[in-house]
Amino acid sequence: MKPFVRSDRVGGQIQKVLSEILLKKVKDPRLENASITDVKMSRDLRIARIYFVASGNKQSIEQAAKGFESALGFVKRTLARQLGLRYMPDLKFFYDESFDYGSQIDEVLKTVKADNGPDNTLFEK
Repeated sequence: MKPFVRSDRVGGQIQKVLSEILLKKVKDPRLENASITDVKMSRDLRIARIYFVASGNKQSIEQAAKGFESALGFVKRTLARQLGLRYMPDLKFFYDESFDYGSQIDEVLKTVKADNGPDNTLFEK
């Protein structure tokens, strides 16, 4: 079994604490529907790539990205206090497109199933 890399452990801890900060401490209405999906750390722990999703349309996603930019200082200070790292990594926020891609694939599968009918031909007599 491969042991966890320190950057993975720190990324998981950042994700946990940041989700709690968003839920309890950030009052920005642009971030109400945002959720943290993943945190990828660089090997030297200098950069944290934080992936988020936001419900709604493209405009609400852009507003959430602006909300993260404006709350960056507060989030970084709060994270630094709770994590106790020697060096606080630079936080970079990115929209996680994997959920959109997954829902698009799901829609394609539904249309294929609807076009072909139910797949129960094996059980008919």
